[in-house]
Amino acid sequence: MRFVVPAVLLVVAAIHALPVIGILGANQLSRLYGLPVNDANLELVLRHRALLFGLLAAFLGYAAFKPELHRLALVAGVASVSSFLVLAALVGPYNQAIATVVRVDWVALALLVVAAVVHLQPR
Repeated sequence: MRFVVPAVLLVVAAIHALPVIGILGANQLSRLYGLPVNDANLELVLRHRALLFGLLAAFLGYAAFKPELHRLALVAGVASVSSFLVLAALVGPYNQAIATVVRVDWVALALLVVAAVVHLQPR
């Protein structure tokens, strides 16, 4: 059981690292999200989002090897995926690329909940 939390954090780190390619520009962002990125303002916001995901992925990956950071990393992971899922539900219909992100985030949330339960168990 001691490897559950680190393994989940590494998986969730990998999930958060996937959009980092969007830092490279509009073409990569368009492929990631299935929408045209024709506006410089939108490109800036999405590239910044990609950078922030990279930072979160790096933290989650690092925290996987530091038990004293597990709780904080679990909270950060849950906050990230659950906030996106709530926003996706509020916004409504989205394209297939975003639907894939939603499905992956549901998996990530389930893994994080399992890891949190394991983390909270007395040793």
